[in-house]
This record gives sequence, structure tokens and C-alpha cells, in this order.
Amino acid sequence: MSRAAPSPPATVSGASYAAAAVTMAHYKAADSKREQFRRYLEKSGVLDTLTKVLVALYEEPEKPNSALDFLKHHLGAATPENPEIELLRLELAEMKEKYEATVEENKKLKAKLAQYEPPQEEKRAE
Repeated sequence: MSRAAPSPPATVSGASYAAAAVTMAHYKAADSKREQFRRYLEKSGVLDTLTKVLVALYEEPEKPNSALDFLKHHLGAATPENPEIELLRLELAEMKEKYEATVEENKKLKAKLAQYEPPQEEKRAE
């Protein structure tokens, strides 16, 4: 059995070479964009936070029915408070204080009014 000698490698034409170069440049640009995005996620703490939550899920002795709900719950707890939410909480606390003060003032005024008005039973008798 004689074997045929392998054929020499095909030469790349100028057009194919240019197309290959453009394709490689496209892949390098995509890799560069991916790398920039990865660095952005790393700098902003996203990768670290995701890693911690995924490790917590992995270490969970009884896996939850919904891994997505687990992630949502733990990511929601891990994110810093939105300043607007904090302002609304403060405003709510102030409104509760004002409400309590108004209720207390209302009780005092009702008591004061009761001193000047006859009781309801006496009004009916008249």
C-alpha cells in the first residue's frame, strides 16, 4: 500500500486574507469590549456581590424551589439603600409623629368640649 503524499497547503488569496484579517480584528474588538465590561462589573462590585450570593445558594443545605427568587431576595438585601427611599422613610416617620400629635390634640379638645356641653343623655331629655 502506497500512500499519496499530502498536498501542499493552499495559498491564501489577497481577498481571503483581508477577510480573515477583518474577522480577527472584529473578534479582538469584541474581546476588548468584553474585557472592558468585565472590568466595569468588577470595579462596581457586581462580580463580588454575585459571587457571594451564588456561593450562599451553593452552600444552602436545602435548595430553595426557586433559585431565581433566592437570588432576587439576597441581591435586594445586598444593595445599598436608594437615597429617595430613605427620604420617603424619613417623611413617613415625620407624618406618623404629626398624626399621633393630632390624635392626642383631638382627644384633649374632645375632653375640653365635653366640659361645656351637657352629656348626650341630657340633650335627648330636653
